[in-house]
Amino acid sequence: MASNATRHRVISLYKELHRLGREYPDPAYNFHKKLRGLFEKNRNLTDPEEIEKAIKMGEYIRNETLALYSLRKYRHLKRMYPDCSTTDPSP
Repeated sequence: MASNATRHRVISLYKELHRLGREYPDPAYNFHKKLRGLFEKNRNLTDPEEIEKAIKMGEYIRNETLALYSLRKYRHLKRMYPDCSTTDPSP
């Protein structure tokens, strides 16, 4: 059985990933269904090492999703404000 601290970490990770999934760029990917499936698959883990490994995988997914959102925002700004270094600003 997982300790209360581990249980709290898992629940907070799930909530954070669920919030991040609201803005996932590809609606056909079905982020929430896959997220729930992964958490339910690991629901009956009892080995502390396996639980920690699953938590690390969830944290990795969180970080990759955040990186995806940052990249999407960067690309949007790049399109909105094109690079002006091609013009010659000399007087």
